Amino acid sequence: MVPRYTRAAMAEIWSPQTRFRIWFEIEAHAADAMAERGLIPKSAAKTIWAKGKKATFDVARIEEIEREVKHDVIAFLTHLAEIVGPDARFVHQGLTSSDVLDTCFNVQLVRAADLLVADVDQLLAALKRRAFEHKLTPTIGRSHGIHAEPTTFGLKLAYAYAEFARARDRLAAARKEVGTCAISGAVGTFAQIDPRIEAHVAKAMGLTVEPVSTQVIPRDRHATYFATLAVVASSIERLATEIRHLQRTEVLEAEEFFSEGQKGSSAMPHKRNPVLSENLTGLARLVRGYAIPAMENVALWHERDISHSSVERVIGPDATIALDFALARMTNVIDRLVVYPGNMRRNLDRLGGVIDSQRLLLALTQKGMAREEAYRVVQRNAMKAWQGETDFATLLKADPAVRDKLSDKEIAASFDLKYHLKHVDTIFRRVFGKSG
Repeated sequence: MVPRYTRAAMAEIWSPQTRFRIWFEIEAHAADAMAERGLIPKSAAKTIWAKGKKATFDVARIEEIEREVKHDVIAFLTHLAEIVGPDARFVHQGLTSSDVLDTCFNVQLVRAADLLVADVDQLLAALKRRAFEHKLTPTIGRSHGIHAEPTTFGLKLAYAYAEFARARDRLAAARKEVGTCAISGAVGTFAQIDPRIEAHVAKAMGLTVEPVSTQVIPRDRHATYFATLAVVASSIERLATEIRHLQRTEVLEAEEFFSEGQKGSSAMPHKRNPVLSENLTGLARLVRGYAIPAMENVALWHERDISHSSVERVIGPDATIALDFALARMTNVIDRLVVYPGNMRRNLDRLGGVIDSQRLLLALTQKGMAREEAYRVVQRNAMKAWQGETDFATLLKADPAVRDKLSDKEIAASFDLKYHLKHVDTIFRRVFGKSG
């Protein structure tokens, strides 16, 4: 991922030094387990740890060796031997490259998931704070982009909170699914290595053993992981799209914070654009794009091939780095979002009260009018109000069909804004629990 969209902690997970450190730890833990079972000298295992633990792996040297041997794990093992000395002959006993590569990849994905869960927690905190701030701030709800009935801005944020709470659960589940270790040797039969070695390494690396591997860890696990990232990204886009709409000049119910000195256009000095939300929309598209190659990686030839390898070298870092950045940016957008309750109220009143048409429809049916007839009566008056003839209530009071069923007081009661908000507390309790 380009530096522009990269945060340090997530980038560090995917750095060459971190990758080689994980490779070393896998090999060293395996050596420990072998030494405990008398398969290699205990002194050798101690030497491997002592010399490798304090080493800074020379990335340039490993790359130099790889250019000759054309094999990344062999290049690393050759460099490790330069560090460890003669006891390096006991490293990688019975292992195959996939044992190291796949276990390392899963360690990295687990660590990345931990950061992403923490990111979501930050976003949830921001959404909750702003939701309670605007719990009873009335605003128009829209269907098909058209005014429907009143809601509150707090409810809009509560919807997002609930969605990202689900995202957190999905990330935790994906973390668990991908958190497996395979140290099973060529074609996964344990012919050259005791399964207890795998169990030892798995525990040491914070993973669980892969029940059955074919030299590679099954890629349906990874497909689920990247599909989960894609769904989380889609939730980001959903919220970003809402903010982009609310910032439109004709709406202007909320907008991204515009800092002093910020400029929105090279040509037009007046512009205040929703650039962060637009950026988030683009990043979401990118993260979703990585889900398909992850799914295509599931179908490998026989016990293994490496058609998945090049894909994962790209999508592992890029998808997690992009989503990490996007979640942090969305948190910042919500934290600093500028809300305009006055504009919300003006938009509520913009169509002369027709947003209460359903209440009038129901009131007429309660008084004995057939639903089809009530719909026609209410709609013909709503259309006149929509076209600016006069306000909806005045039109209703002048309609004989309405006056035959409803008094002026009953008509006026149908325009009570509080009626639409009477269950906001119930929804908040469902979303936020007792604190709601």
